[in-house]
Amino acid sequence: MHDPKVFRQMHKDRFKADPMISVAPGRVNLIGEHTDYAEGFVMPAAINFATLAGISPRNDGKIAVYSENQGEERIFDGVQAKGTKEWTDYPMGVVAILAGEGHKIPGFNLSIWSDVPLASGLSSSAALEVATAFAVLGLIGKSYPGPELARLCQRAENEFVGANCGIMDQFISINAKENHALLLDCRDLSYKLAPIPDHVALVIANTMVKHSVAGGDYPTRRRESEAACAVIAKHKPGVKFLRDCTLEDLEKWRGEMESKSYLRAKHVISENLRTVAAADALIKGDMKTLGRLMGEAHTSYSKDFEGSCVEADAMVALAADLPGLIGARLTGGGFGGCTINLVEQGKAEAFAEALGARYAEQIGIVPQIHVCHASGGAHKLD
Repeated sequence: MHDPKVFRQMHKDRFKADPMISVAPGRVNLIGEHTDYAEGFVMPAAINFATLAGISPRNDGKIAVYSENQGEERIFDGVQAKGTKEWTDYPMGVVAILAGEGHKIPGFNLSIWSDVPLASGLSSSAALEVATAFAVLGLIGKSYPGPELARLCQRAENEFVGANCGIMDQFISINAKENHALLLDCRDLSYKLAPIPDHVALVIANTMVKHSVAGGDYPTRRRESEAACAVIAKHKPGVKFLRDCTLEDLEKWRGEMESKSYLRAKHVISENLRTVAAADALIKGDMKTLGRLMGEAHTSYSKDFEGSCVEADAMVALAADLPGLIGARLTGGGFGGCTINLVEQGKAEAFAEALGARYAEQIGIVPQIHVCHASGGAHKLD
């Protein structure tokens, strides 16, 4: 991670003030894709890539936001009512939501730096929102319980940025525990931690194909899966989300659905079952079962949900016979981004090197491959 001392000095040089610094991690989802907005189950882990946010007060009521990654500073006349479709929508969205909760927001300078890869499905946006929330709350001397703060950050992305994401990314960024994955019930935000054994590394392979949640295929898939739910709900009172539906329900009323809707819903309903089973396997240390479930999850994501792409399918296939692999699948919103590979720790570096070489040869793109571990959640740095 970027050296906090260097980051602190950067803020001081720019804004002539010593900042309070907050840090929020990105995440990788081990299993449970497109289940969160169906009020289902997900199992992410925070990773050792993070966003730093440094904040110091101003006395003119203005808000200055500087991103080291963007190489740009923007100044606003206080809280903004709506987004501008710029990178600043993420931090300013959080500020707007907090103001809407009745907090008086003073002027401040905010510096941001991140090593979470952008548009790769590792949740750079949630890390930015959460780091900003911690910074601003620190400035005004307020705090929220983790699940509640996750909801506020999610609202910033839904209402201000205009990305229709679920709760998972913000939730794990705040509530993660080091060396653990987290099984989250997206209905009531209850969760349980599942320890990741010392001998297992998280190898994240970036296909270098960018994905966007705000546009295109993501909202289409969501609409298609929700259309199937609406068909079932006509027959079964009390059904509000695919979480409430069984595979038997799906087969029973399949004839009333468009074929694409049926397939999308089949993925979501079966993925919920797999995710709960995967958490149980991880808690028991049953890596073989976990690996099998990850493989089934990828097939379902690619074939039924059609949320993958040629490059991601290749990355998963190329990992299949490499020494040390426990399980591999596409992770994140889909249509590009990264695969997550659970790999035996002692073989992780060799695995990463071999996978990168295979992918470059077959696809003609040199991927970024990171050997990671599960990190703790957001916090303030002293």
